[in-house]
Parts: sequence; structure tokens; C-alpha cells
Amino acid sequence: MLPNVLRDARRIVVKVGSSLVTNEGRGLDEQAIGEWSRQLAALVRGDGATRREVVMVSSGAIAEGMKRLGWTARPSEIHELQAAAAVGQMGLAQMYETKLREQGMGSAQVLLTHGDLAHRERYLNARSTLLTLLRLGVVPVINENDTVVTDEIKFGDNDTLGALVANLVEADALVILTDQKGLYTADPRRDPAAQFVHEARAGDVALEAMAGGAGSSIGKGGMITKILAAKRAAGSGASTVIAWGREPDVLMRLAQGEAIGTLLVAQTAKQQARKQWMADHLQLRGSVSVDAGAAAKVRDEGKSLLPIGMVAVEGEFSRGDVIAVRDTEGREIARGLANYASAEARLLCRKPSAEIERLLGYIAEPEMMHRDNLVLTGGAKPQAAVAAAALQG
Repeated sequence: MLPNVLRDARRIVVKVGSSLVTNEGRGLDEQAIGEWSRQLAALVRGDGATRREVVMVSSGAIAEGMKRLGWTARPSEIHELQAAAAVGQMGLAQMYETKLREQGMGSAQVLLTHGDLAHRERYLNARSTLLTLLRLGVVPVINENDTVVTDEIKFGDNDTLGALVANLVEADALVILTDQKGLYTADPRRDPAAQFVHEARAGDVALEAMAGGAGSSIGKGGMITKILAAKRAAGSGASTVIAWGREPDVLMRLAQGEAIGTLLVAQTAKQQARKQWMADHLQLRGSVSVDAGAAAKVRDEGKSLLPIGMVAVEGEFSRGDVIAVRDTEGREIARGLANYASAEARLLCRKPSAEIERLLGYIAEPEMMHRDNLVLTGGAKPQAAVAAAALQG
């Protein structure tokens, strides 16, 4: 195992499954949630090491709701699943809040759907909220918003949700805690010759053949969803560890570089992955032209684009759309996600950020484009381009 993958990670997404959270469906496991909360708090505080930013993605609402409703089998009807989630989410959120507060740590409940991350504006809003919570030292506890989803917009399992959240916040690593030690070459319960996989490349198609069937009657996933989640997380440069959730001090030991579970390594560095995503895979909806000073700040110093440097707006776009940044001669120097719609951007041209709220009646962000959501596309000095493209989480 490459010990520096988790040891050097500064932003980590931890996903824990229903079977663990609810002790195989018997109800919320207070002791286990308390133990994970203790480790999360220690990582955020930086006890004995570097401080980390940690997001928790927790299953368990439907399973807890089933227990409270007296159901022994997971229902298949969507309205029954939604009802169970509504009942169970109350207890799940309360349990995490209580256990994190006992550790002196603030917590926040965040419920997401696939639509939130597929829609540009909601994606940007969710990202801004989560990054603000992390900056404040609060642990976000995320679950799928099962009470409102339909078959068309369900993540389908929280392994996928964990990977999407890792993409959203540009995490360095995704840790999937499960009821298995990690990945084997075959199901060890059926094949005594199965070998444990200590390390592999995320996205390797051979891994999918090893994964086998679905998950338990409590959860919906299985090892295959974890392998696919690792592949998705690797798309934004995050490596994944699959480990047993009841391993003593598992999160602390992983953060110290200990080899636990299966490591699925991302082949593309986080910064390179985001740069490629921004530069090559997003369709432009418009552009802003900037003066020479703003162009130099963005192009040569890797700064965010402020409204005061904008001189003109072209096209019609919404908050969260991808737009180009052009210099006074019309050359594209960068592109990124707009914090304001085109009509609003026109009002903000040549205005200081302090005037945004007065002009619009609200303020989403002080920048038109934050440097984390902006990538250079041309005209940069080589050394400065590397610095500017280092989109820091």
C-alpha cells in the first residue's frame, strides 16, 4: 500500500453503510457511531498530526425507519422506502449530532439527490455550502434525500453518493467503511482460494469481475458498487480505501499511513483531473471580457476573477454555467463556473465586491469566478500557469 495516499490527504470523505450503522438492521448502533464520531473529531482537530477536513456520508435512514416501523424486509415500493427514510432520518441525524457534540464538534445534516449535482446551479450551491462548513470546522453528515427522490434521480446506493461528494468537494481520498475486510479475488465465503487484494488501480476492469453480487437485505450496494464508486472518485483524482468499519481506530490508523483494507489508487492527480474536466468537458454558455489588470491577476497569479475587473458580458448564462474569460483583444485566457447569471454579471461590471449586495439585493460570492472553479486555457506564462491551475480545495 502507498502509505502517503491517506497520510497526506487533507480532505477526506468517509462513507459508512447501513449494515454497520444499524448493526445489521437491529437499530442505530450508538457505540459504533460514537466511535466513528470520536475519530472524525480527532481528524478535524488534528490530534497529534495534521488537521483534516472530513465529510461523512452515512447510510442508515431507511434501515432505521424499517426498524421503527417494525418491518423485517426492505420494501420495493418507492413510497414505502420514502416513508421509512422520513421516519429513520430523524434518529440518524440526532445520533450523529449527539455523538459529535460529545466530542466538542459541530455537525450539519445535508440531504442530496442526483438532481442536485447534475444541475449546475444546485451543484455550485451544494459545493459552496459544504466548503463553508468545512472551513468552519463543522462535520457535514450527508445522506441521499430518500423522501423526495424517484427512480429517475436516485443515486441507487450511498457508495455512489460518496464518490459524487468526493468529486463535489475535490477530496483527496474516499474511505468506504463496510462489513468486509476489503476486496477479494472472489467471494471468500464461497471460494476458500480467494485472495485478498491489498492494492489495485481504480477503474481496472478486472476488479469488477471479482466483485460478485449485491449487498445485504439491509443495504442496497455490495462490493461492485464500491469498485464503481472508486472508479468515479478517481475521475477527480481521489483514491479510495475499502475497509472494515469495526476495525479499531480505522480512520486514525489510515490517516497515519497504515495499510488497512484495499487501496484503489487514482491514476490522475487531483489538480490534473479537475483541470481536464474544466477545460475539455464543459460546454461554454457565454463569456466575460476583463481589463488588463484582471487578466494578469487570473492568468499570471492564479487569482479569482472579481467583478471590478469585468468590462463586458456576452451570451446568456445562469449561475453555475461554464463561461470563458477573455482579454481586451478577445482571446480566451480561462474558463470556469459563473457565480452570477449573465443579467446580474452585466450589473456588476466595473463594480467592487462590496457593492454586490446593494446592486442585486443579495450576495452569493464576492467573486464572479472563484479560482477553485477556474482553469487557464491559454496565454499563460508556463510557471504561472502551473500555479494558477493548482485549484486548491
